[in-house]
Formats: sequence, structure tokens, C-alpha cells
Amino acid sequence: MKFSLKDKIVEVIKKDTVLVIAAILAVISMFFNPPSKKYIEFIDFRVLGILLSLMIVMAGLSINGIFEKLGKSLIGKCNSTRTLAFVLIFLCFFSSMLLTNDVALITFVPLALLTLKMSGNEKLIIIVVVMQTIAANLGSMLTPMGNPQNLYLYGISGMGIGKFLLLMLPYTVVSAVLLCIVIFTVKKEELTLDIEAKYTRNGKNIEEKSHRNVALKFSSDEGANKYARNKNIRITIYFVMFILCILVVVRVLPWHIIAGLIFIVALFMEKEAVKGADYALLLTFIAFFIFIGNMGEITAIKNMLSSLVKGREVAASIISSQAVSNVPAALLLSGFTTNYEGLIIGTNLGGLGTLIASMASLISYKQVANGYPNIKGKYFVSFTVWNVVFLAVLVMVACVI
Repeated sequence: MKFSLKDKIVEVIKKDTVLVIAAILAVISMFFNPPSKKYIEFIDFRVLGILLSLMIVMAGLSINGIFEKLGKSLIGKCNSTRTLAFVLIFLCFFSSMLLTNDVALITFVPLALLTLKMSGNEKLIIIVVVMQTIAANLGSMLTPMGNPQNLYLYGISGMGIGKFLLLMLPYTVVSAVLLCIVIFTVKKEELTLDIEAKYTRNGKNIEEKSHRNVALKFSSDEGANKYARNKNIRITIYFVMFILCILVVVRVLPWHIIAGLIFIVALFMEKEAVKGADYALLLTFIAFFIFIGNMGEITAIKNMLSSLVKGREVAASIISSQAVSNVPAALLLSGFTTNYEGLIIGTNLGGLGTLIASMASLISYKQVANGYPNIKGKYFVSFTVWNVVFLAVLVMVACVI
């Protein structure tokens, strides 16, 4: 089946809509400020280097199944539907703080769908996956490495790690309480589930499709044992590289040396990890950097946008996130205000609301829509309602604080 140029363009737009919009804005802005050497100054290479490093490390750990192993271990201990819902939801909440919200959802939503199906509790899919998505978006707001906008805003703000954690801690605690309240409404029923045995038999397609696990066949036990040993070594190396990433984030180690080291090591050790990084997101950042830089060179536009944003950073971030998602909102608004604390709070809370307020939310929606197309409408309605409820409560918290 051949695709026309028009079909290919439509496919690209659908797949990377935000990147296409960012690229168009960058190109338009070039007419007002023609390309020059100054463009290099517009791009925050430190953020790009750290982001690429984290994506490679997370892809590597996911490929080697470390997150699924943890999830299966915890789920195997569940004896009721409420406990199962708690584990599935808070796996996303806590893991997103270090693994990023999208990695948490890519990893644990498929595991949730599989587990609920195996236990005969598919009626819980909507509430559990909706809460997993909210949990990942809200858990990730606590740390600089939890999501791309935090990493960017933390970097340009110059604030210390302690100050960042204290800034977002109240919202994280309230979010955890709200999630517990919702989980308590899940009917408690007895649960019998041999997750390890059933996951091994039925989980192959899930792992290959959702986590990019590499399926290898061996002709002897010796070959299998050798692969297992090498796998443990790779996992250890990825964990070491993750620690190096954290040290770069908190400004202990130089970003360019660590980013280069991680890229080279991963390239030689496991090319799939390098391929697993989201390069479209990196290109989106670059396009927005150029657009923001060009707009900053136009005094009239910069003054107008600054007057609209200053003093309204939280509200402006939340509102703009609903239309363009919180990562582009952070990139755009950061060029017109220095109140980075307001932007951090606003863009994190702004991840709630519409389905595109946080692009990570689309991961869950696609998983449900692909696996259970008959409930995707109900899922969308439930997702929107619960997001509005959580957003309203956290906005009230922001007003009090």
C-alpha cells in the first residue's frame, strides 16, 4: 500500500503535532530576526543534554525489564481489588518522581491492563488508568527530573534542589491524599492472582509492544545464563548512569562530559536504548528556544507579552497548558518573566485538565483506546471530570499558599 506525500504529511502532523507547531513558529519568527550566530545562544544545550541522557537511561532500564519486575513483585502481594488499585496507582505516583511521568505510564499502564484482565476486574480499568495518569503527572512534579518542563525551569531558575522540593512538596502531599480518597471508593473484593506465572505466559506481546523489550532465543541453557548475567551487568551500568544524571541535575558534575559518556556507553552496550530516546521532544525544545529567542529580540512584542504574563504566572501557565500542553507552555512563558517559581507551579498543575494538557496523558488514552475501543468515550469523560476536580482542589491550595 503506497502513501502519498499528503498522507505522509498528515501522519507526521498527527504523530508530532507539538513539534510541527513549534517548527512553524520558529520559521515565522526568523522573518523578524534572521538567522545568525546568536541563535546558538538561544538554545539551552545543558537541558537538552540532561534530557537526552535521562531518556537513554530510562529506555535502557525499560528494555531490560527492571520496572516490570518491580511492578509484578508488588502486584503479586495484593489480596484485594482495592490493594491492587492502590499499588498500580502509586507505582505511577512514586516512580514518576525519578523515571519521568511518561516512562511511568509507558511501563505501568500496560501492566495494569493485563493484571485487571487476568483477575477478571476489567470494570476497574477506567478508574485505575485515569488515576494512574493523574498520579504520574502529579508525582512527577516533586522533582526536577520528574518531567521535561521541571528540568528546564529548574535549570534556568538556578534554584537549589532543596528549594525546588519544598516548593512542590505541599502540592504533592495534597495530591497523594486525594488519590487515597479516590482509591478508598474502589469496592474491596477478594483477589486471587498469580501475576508471575500468568505474566510470563501472556505478557510477551505487551512487553514487546509497550516496553521495547528485546526478545532473544537461545539454543542452550548456557546461552540463556550468559544473557542473564550480561543483563544484570547492563542494569547495573544503567543505574550508575542514572546516578550520574542526578548529580548533573543538582550541578555536581559537568553535563557535557556525562551526556557524552552516557551516549557512547549506551551506543556500544545497547543501541536500542539510544534509539528509544524521544528525539522529537528534543527538536521541539530547539524550535521553541529559537522562537522564544527571536521574540525576545523584538522589544514591542517582548514588552507586550511580559505585561500579560508578569504577576499572573500560575494562571497563565495553567490556561496555556490546556491548549498547547505544559512543556511548550513552560518554554514559551519563560521568555517573558523571571518568576520561575510561579511557572513551575503553574505548568505542573496545568498538566491536569484537558487530555493534551500533559502529553504523557495521551500514552494512557492510546493504551485504553487500542485495547478497549468500546470504552474510550467513557474513559475520556471520566478522565476530564477527575482532572478538573484535582485541578480545582490544587488551585485552591495554590491560592492559600
